[in-house]
Amino acid sequence: MLSVAVRLPLLLGTSALLSVCALAQPAGAKASGPKVEPGLEKAVGWKWQVVPSDEKSWGFALPEPPPPPTFPTSLEAAPTPEPRSHVYEVKKGDALILIAKRHGITVAQLKGFNEMTSDVIRVGQTVKIPTPEQAELIAPSPVSAKPGQKNAPEPLKANIALQVFLDREQFSSGPISDQPGLTFQKVLQRYQSVHEGAQDIAALQQKAQSAVGDGFTTYVLKDGDFRFIAPPKAQRYDPSAAPVTSPSAKAKARTPAAPSITYQELTEPTMLAYRTPWEFVAERFHCDEAFLRSVNKSIKTAPVAGTTFRVPNVIPFEIETALKEPIQSRSNPQNLAKADMVDLSLLEIYHGDKLIAVMPMSVARPGLRGRGTWTILNAIPRPRLATLQEPRDRPQMAPPPFGSGSSEPTPTPPQPKLQSDEYLAAGPNNPVGIIWINLAKADSPDVLPYGLSGTSIPDQMDTQESIGGFRLTNWDIARAVRLLPEGTPLEWKQSAPTVMPVIRPAFPAN
Repeated sequence: MLSVAVRLPLLLGTSALLSVCALAQPAGAKASGPKVEPGLEKAVGWKWQVVPSDEKSWGFALPEPPPPPTFPTSLEAAPTPEPRSHVYEVKKGDALILIAKRHGITVAQLKGFNEMTSDVIRVGQTVKIPTPEQAELIAPSPVSAKPGQKNAPEPLKANIALQVFLDREQFSSGPISDQPGLTFQKVLQRYQSVHEGAQDIAALQQKAQSAVGDGFTTYVLKDGDFRFIAPPKAQRYDPSAAPVTSPSAKAKARTPAAPSITYQELTEPTMLAYRTPWEFVAERFHCDEAFLRSVNKSIKTAPVAGTTFRVPNVIPFEIETALKEPIQSRSNPQNLAKADMVDLSLLEIYHGDKLIAVMPMSVARPGLRGRGTWTILNAIPRPRLATLQEPRDRPQMAPPPFGSGSSEPTPTPPQPKLQSDEYLAAGPNNPVGIIWINLAKADSPDVLPYGLSGTSIPDQMDTQESIGGFRLTNWDIARAVRLLPEGTPLEWKQSAPTVMPVIRPAFPAN
């Protein structure tokens, strides 16, 4: 582990292994340029260094617990509080389907809450009405079928169950969603290629559902979770940002709106924590935040401790324990580890000759490349980033003023740099996430300018530029680091073109 005084440069290298495009936009540039992680629009053009942080700054202090309740001193029993359950009295002309519809729930939820085995009701009978949260736990709300599409919920269940099953097998396709893309297809194919009997997609789906059910479980938000959640003013997702006026607009509205975050808001906090409980729960359970909201529509207000979420049934990413030392295992000579970086899109990890994990990755800046073999070095948990706002690129030469008669170009004055470091604090919303892993060439102990890291934008890391090198989701980097001892060879590979499997029975075209 490096001491706090040691710094790891994130600079433009001149090595033949790296070919980096200058991507920073100058002041006044039009918005037509590359998309950049919000708040870093200028920062992507500066030199940055990875700096270890103090473990004491990892997490906010929780408020003192409230004082214990006082009890009556007399022998008289304290009054029992009235239950807050909503009770409905059946009237003439009522039916279960009418009562359920009136209260925004399904018949199955109403019958389950009342332990009813029949649809028969009588006038004067009382029926308990569950809250939306209680109803969702009894029986999830059905997914609306599209015109001409029958039994829409079943493909969704099979879809989620298979993603969850593969994730549990350490074959991750990134954030779990009801709209898996090409990465899921690639990861599924890799799993099928190394597991006997997995080529039969119907049998694999059945195996997945036997293991994880419909792919969902529940999670109750705890007081301690707010140690990693910023105060309520910090927001990222705004479902009302785009008005819904058409079917195409409805589809776009499912995607989280780009957060309005400034660079100053990234440098002020002592920890770059989750901005909302939604973001915390989505990352904990490896899913797309928009998807998490879509399966928890009954949560109408800001979640508080005690709020119950419906979540993918993955092995949770527990940020409070994910960085316990040692985070890297020792190399086993009897079962050596190695890793492949395939097509700059997948990290494949082997123990011996067995492929044990596949995880999606992306580059923080287009143009980063590698070839041959590199080496995994040490990992830095809770990294923070330091900068003097020094431009990454050489100053460009300005043309001589018209009529000056000078043929020698004058250099553009360099932008003044800061006198002392400015920091982006550690935290899950640091651009390099919760872990940084150093890399070196196979024949050199020197640390390369770019490493493996987490990310603050798991659902946008394929489309937005940022600071750093090669990134995985925070939950994947936390798993990968424990599978990659120091000294593990990392080989750059280009896959051969393959025909992707067609999975029509489970995933009908939308």
